[in-house]
Amino acid sequence: MANLGPTELILIVLVIVLLFGASKLPELARGSGRALRIFKAETKGLMDDDDEAPATSATPASQTQAQLEIEAKQRDLAARQAELDAEAEKLRRGETA
Repeated sequence: MANLGPTELILIVLVIVLLFGASKLPELARGSGRALRIFKAETKGLMDDDDEAPATSATPASQTQAQLEIEAKQRDLAARQAELDAEAEKLRRGETA
């Protein structure tokens, strides 16, 4: 992969534009960025969990419950954001709901 030249990179970008369309690229990049941030946060959390030993048995259970609640809220927000993005795209195209 280190041997990719400018011609190959241009060809890859053109194929991506043809597959997804120029209007979808910012949304695709935003989604990829969000996924990478979540992945990074989760891997950091796993490494922090390995470094720290729990002091009591009640603390991890409450943290786990809180984490589950946060993750559920994040999923809900992501679903709402997807709905809003779809509605915004319809408005940009001039469609009505």
